[in-house]
Order: sequence, then structure tokens, then C-alpha cells
Amino acid sequence: MVFHAILPKIAVHWIINFYRAAKKLRSNAFQYYRNSTARATTAAASRCTIPSAADRTVLCDFHGGLLRSTTLFPYFMLVACEGGSLLRALLLLCSYPLVWALGEHADAGIRVMAFVTFVGLRPRDADLVARAILPKFYMERLNALVYDHLWLPAGRKVAVTSAPRVMAEWFLKEYMPTDVVVGRELQTVQIGRGCYFTGLLRGPGAGPEVLGGEGDMADVFVVGASNPLNHLFIPGCKEVYVVSRESAKTATLPRERYPKPLIFHDGRLAFLPTASATLAFFLYLPLGFVLSVIRISIGIGLPYKISFAAGALFGVRFRTSGRRIPEAGTKRRGVLFVCTHRTLVDPIMLTAALEKPVPAVTYSLSRVSEIFAPIKTVRLTRDRERDAKTMSRLLEQGDLAVCPEGTTCREPYLLRFSPLFAELADDMEPVALDAQVTSLYGTTASGHKWLDPVAFFANPAPSYRVEFLGPVPRDQTCAGGRAGAEVANWIQRRLGEALGFECTGLRRRDKYMMLAGNDGVVSK
Repeated sequence: MVFHAILPKIAVHWIINFYRAAKKLRSNAFQYYRNSTARATTAAASRCTIPSAADRTVLCDFHGGLLRSTTLFPYFMLVACEGGSLLRALLLLCSYPLVWALGEHADAGIRVMAFVTFVGLRPRDADLVARAILPKFYMERLNALVYDHLWLPAGRKVAVTSAPRVMAEWFLKEYMPTDVVVGRELQTVQIGRGCYFTGLLRGPGAGPEVLGGEGDMADVFVVGASNPLNHLFIPGCKEVYVVSRESAKTATLPRERYPKPLIFHDGRLAFLPTASATLAFFLYLPLGFVLSVIRISIGIGLPYKISFAAGALFGVRFRTSGRRIPEAGTKRRGVLFVCTHRTLVDPIMLTAALEKPVPAVTYSLSRVSEIFAPIKTVRLTRDRERDAKTMSRLLEQGDLAVCPEGTTCREPYLLRFSPLFAELADDMEPVALDAQVTSLYGTTASGHKWLDPVAFFANPAPSYRVEFLGPVPRDQTCAGGRAGAEVANWIQRRLGEALGFECTGLRRRDKYMMLAGNDGVVSK
């Protein structure tokens, strides 16, 4: 009896001691690696004066150097979830204890994450995630200290990543811009006519030769994490700087100083999927789906006055302002509500704010969304004459909602407004709509569009703002002598000022060519 009582205590004691020893060993090993292999000067980037890097060759760790965070798991999770499926993401989450035990930055840990993430994945799916999804998360976590003092003024830029090169190369060359990207290569296999990743890693495609000729040394190497590839380059660098975690926490790069404006990005996840955040997401997902069904049912089945209170009871935040009371008397034509386009449910939120059904015209809408839409939706054909006749007919019947951007934009930018609407109506009212989410985006360029409303209302507390800006003055309409393009630009600027968004000349086609590789036309 005594043996059975003491044995569990002894086991727990040894497990705790083993954990502490392993943690201390990993920490000491990294410190020894940094201090013993760097033959050049090593200093913490936050506690020294960094010399000018102008016209110098700079090597930089991507994770922990250029990025403020050293963690790799969230970016593997983004590829697994967005490029693969929820099942693949769940498998990667289940493998995290093994990754943690092996070391997230250790060679074995990286190989486990790479295998679970990429095995059976098509290269084109991985390229889509690297081009349309990862840049947003990379950009938000750039280290301003390293970027301003070392990377930006450097003459030759070399980035080193311990993750597969396909995950970082497009961002580094398109946004940073980087001369050479060094990272692990993924093996592929040809099955029939398709090409797939095996999930196995091989060595980097480039080594010390990226420094130049034989005997050449890089001027500066910025070390951010225990990168397994660092030992290839540290001996060939004149100066080595280690980015401290304390400085990285506060070195956030403001949006206005991004290397390039971040206007378009895709994917469903609106948060950085760390292990804890992903676990919370999977635990919440069944409840989120139930909430989404309830919220959509409220919008479809209940009267407008009751739906406000019912939606608020189930966590939907809805705010409206500037609504005007219609003037008495009869009008020959309806009012054209010119709206910004944030999600697929923009016209429905406008209808709820007006407390009356208002038809909406759209360029592309899935058949499922058309069936369940609580308002009348009319598909445009992109034929200017036919679309003009359709909108004129609808205005003769009453009010009409139009989103002249033609597609959604998640970031604080407004796309180019098509001038067609301005040539068809004089009684127009701009409506500023904005949506905020915390877990799932309610828009997609390459995914299933019929899931957009489900994803939006599955957020814990989806938020919508509807602001009526008043009728367009007559002297700013075509009836006042303005051209259609001038009217469209005036309304775009007015909406941009109300929302605090920047106006651009980008079109729907620009977005879909970048994010999905097509022109964004949904076939019937």
C-alpha cells in the first residue's frame, strides 16, 4: 500500500525536474550557440547604437529579426487552415505538444510542422496563401527598429527563414524588397497530372555563397531566433546583432510606414492563430455556427423593429445615424443609396436601418445567397447599356441600393467608383457602411462566397455601422452639369472622409487578379 501511494508522487517529481532541466538546457544551448559561433561583434539591438547600413550587405533572420515575433506555429497554421482545411488545422493543433517538446525552432519541430501542414497540399494552394493571406500578418508584425535602421538603408538584402521558403519568399520580394531569400525547400511528387508536396524538407537552396565570392563576408547579420540555418552564415559576418524580445514588443511599424500599402488580402481567419488562440477558436466554433444560424434567421424572419432587439440579445452590434425622414409627397423615381462595400450583407443592413426593403444590384452573387436573401437582388451583366436599363427600371419602381466599388475591401481603403450610377439618378444619398470582426472575415475572393454571411455572423460580436450622409447637392450631380466620373469621385471622397478611409483608383479586377488569379466573375 505504501509503494502504491509513493510511486505516483515520485513520478510527478521526476517529470517536473525533467521539464525544468529540459527548459534550462534549451535556453543555455541557445546562449552558447550565439556566443561561441559568432566570431564577429555581437550586441543586443536595443542596447547599442546601430551603425548606418547604407550600401552594406545585411543578412537578417525573418522570424525574430524582421518580424517582432519569433514564433513559427501561427504561420504554419494559416497555411494548414487556409490552404488545406479545418481538419488539417486540427491535426496541426493536435501535434503542437510534440512540436513544443522537440522545440518550435529546432530542426525536428520544424519538420513536424512542415509535414502536417504541407503533405498532400498542392503548390498552387500554398502559393495562394503566401500571396493573398500571409502578407497581412507579416506586415502587422514588422520590427520598426530593424526595418528602419538596418533593412531599409541596406545596399544588398538577404533574408534567412527557418520555415519553408515558399511561405515567405513572395512577401519578402514583393513588399520588402529582398535580393535573396534563404530557406528550406519542400519536396514534391508528381501524381498523374498533379503536383503535390510530400511534406518533407531538404536543405536550403542557397548557402554562404549568397554573401558573394569566396572569402567575402557580410557586413551585418541580425539574429532574432534560434534559427537552424544561422550556423551557415554567422562565421561569415563582420557584425552580429541580436534583437532582444523587450525591444521587439514596442517596435511596431505604423500602417502609414508600411513598405507598400496593404489594401487586399484574403482568407477567413481574422486573428493570428497561435496555439492557444487556435484551441479557443475550435472550442468556440460549434457555438459560433449555432449563433450564426440564429442571427441569420432573425434577419430573415422577424420584423425590423423586433430584429434590432433580438440581434442585440444574441451579440450583434448595430449602430445607425443620420437617417432622414422622407419628405411628404410623391416622387417619380426612387432614391439611389450609394453604399460602401464591406461584406455581402451590406444591402441587408441598409434595409434594416431604413426599416423597409430596398432592392440591391450586384455584379456577382452565389445562387445560395440569392435564394436566402431577405431582399430582392438583381444581377448586373457588365454590359453598360443593359445594366443602365435595368437600374433605370428599378428606380422607376422605388428606392435602390448600389455598391459602385463592385467588390468588398477589408482595409480602410475605398476602391474606384463606377460612374454608371451617377448618370442614372439625381436623387442620391451616400451611405457609409463599415463592418468589424474579431475571428472570421465575412468576405472571400478564392473561397466559397455562399459562406460569407455564415462566417460573418459566426463571430462572437459582429459589429456594423450604417451612417447616412444626406442627399447629394444638386450642383454635384449630372443635372447640375457634372460629368458622371466627377459625381462618382465626389461621392467616393465624401464617403472616405466619413469613414476615415483612403480613396484609391483600384478596381474589382485588380483585387481578384492579385488574390485569386481571375477577374472575379461568378458563372451562373
